[in-house]
Amino acid sequence: MISYIEPVFRPPSEGRSLILQVTNGCSWNKCTFCDMYTQEQKKFRAKKPDEIEAEIKYAAQRVMPVEKVFLADGDAMVLPTGRLKGILEQIKQHLPWVRRVSSYCLPRNLNKKSIEDLAELKSLGLEMVYVGCESGDDEVLEAVSKGETYESQKEALLKLKAAGIKTSVMILNGLGGAKRSAQHALNSARLMNECQPEYLSTLVVSFPLGEERLKQGFNGDWSLPDQHGLFEELYQFIDALELKNTVYRSDHASNYLPLKGTLGADKALILGQLDQAINAPGSIRLREEWQRGL
Repeated sequence: MISYIEPVFRPPSEGRSLILQVTNGCSWNKCTFCDMYTQEQKKFRAKKPDEIEAEIKYAAQRVMPVEKVFLADGDAMVLPTGRLKGILEQIKQHLPWVRRVSSYCLPRNLNKKSIEDLAELKSLGLEMVYVGCESGDDEVLEAVSKGETYESQKEALLKLKAAGIKTSVMILNGLGGAKRSAQHALNSARLMNECQPEYLSTLVVSFPLGEERLKQGFNGDWSLPDQHGLFEELYQFIDALELKNTVYRSDHASNYLPLKGTLGADKALILGQLDQAINAPGSIRLREEWQRGL
């Protein structure tokens, strides 16, 4: 059987994928904005190779054939390249109908791998990784204990592009708080412009377990922008983007205004919707608080 240590998280676009939990939890697990992997629930460990192989073989016999596999939990890419190669080879051998394998990843772990390592993983089926950059602003990244910088994230994203692996990048609307909203938006846009990801999404930062842990990194000087402020920040971010062909989505439940399009072709359309939400909120359909499912 396939065993999971709950809770299990995956991107919205992996809803029809086989979730293969090759690690438990997050190898970093220090970000003060993240309540996904608490130490009490999800102490990090890598699953043993024989356990993974047994689950892949089980899926081949008992699970309806699926075209996509998602390697969970928070950062399967922390595994050594040899271990990842073995997993991908087993998927090819036992699940030959799978056409795409993907994973969450942390830039720091990608930067331990060479472009050649990543290209080899791509050749074995790793087509896309989801990178939670969250922000491109160094002050914000340090305050939330992300363990990354603008440059470390840029290095990882460009390395993935050189290896031919597609990237889906996440930026957190509101992460810098009201005081640092503009620098968070503009530096995040600068990072995206330099790296040109294939996919980009924005989520509103949220705190199911409360904001106190995050506020400590800002010395208490942090408050989430109100709905109007979140729209203004997102407008600044989108307006500063110079993307050539990036699929953009803000369809996560946390967003008040679902948006979608291709940047830059649909940039003016998306900015128009945001302008409407800022200046005439009653004329555009927004999610109510209860609809955000947080």
